[in-house]
Amino acid sequence: MVYSKWHPKLLLFCYNKEMTIRPILNPNERIDQLATNDVKIIQSRDVFSYSIDAVLLSRFPNIPKRGQIVDLCAGNGAVGLFASSSTTATILEVELQERLADMAQRSVALNDLGEQVKVIHDDLANTLRHVNPSSTDLIFCNPPYFKLDEKSRVNESEHYLLARHELATNLDMICKVSQQLLKTNGHLAMVHRPDRFFEIIETMKKYHLVPKRIQFVYPKANRDANILLIDAIKDGKPGGEKFLPPLIIHKLDGSYTDEVHHIYYG
Repeated sequence: MVYSKWHPKLLLFCYNKEMTIRPILNPNERIDQLATNDVKIIQSRDVFSYSIDAVLLSRFPNIPKRGQIVDLCAGNGAVGLFASSSTTATILEVELQERLADMAQRSVALNDLGEQVKVIHDDLANTLRHVNPSSTDLIFCNPPYFKLDEKSRVNESEHYLLARHELATNLDMICKVSQQLLKTNGHLAMVHRPDRFFEIIETMKKYHLVPKRIQFVYPKANRDANILLIDAIKDGKPGGEKFLPPLIIHKLDGSYTDEVHHIYYG
């Protein structure tokens, strides 16, 4: 690996599978990093970038110290990469879009995590071709939030359309694949939209995924919730659900609340 002379901490080049040198950053890309996490993530405005929902998801479940974690709809790999600093578990990032999978792979190289984190460029529906059934301790999923209908913004770029809308996968497929991948008592941690809460609960139960921890996230105290976090257990016993205290992102003046400021800045 080669480091820049003008900025020794910025990795400029990595080796691909053919062991040839390639740039770590392509045009219109940047490197982002949380102040509370050493992990660096390659981002681009040309494709769907991680935001607060990915950060919250990576911190929401109890992360196993070892074993196997799968990140479905991984995008540029942010959730799994953030989680990597809290575990020695193998992390498998599954992403359909070639450009996002490539960004994730370069972020893995950027953070020297190639022994722990693997990127799988394939349709989520094919995950069982790469991962053994009933082998996974925890699944993360930050899926497309919107069903495709007449109100959908079909004039968006293909990258944004696939990331936001249920074109290539949907809630039913995600829960079906998760049920197949998880060990008994394994966890599925998902971030989604609150207006699909009841549909999510019913779909999870259809595949024997029992929601146990639920949290609603609000942009401000005087606004409706706009993010939903759910942690479900495969073959869990009914009952014992916990609705966590609401998380509020911004104070009324627009600054971060103390809890969110701590997440970003420590």
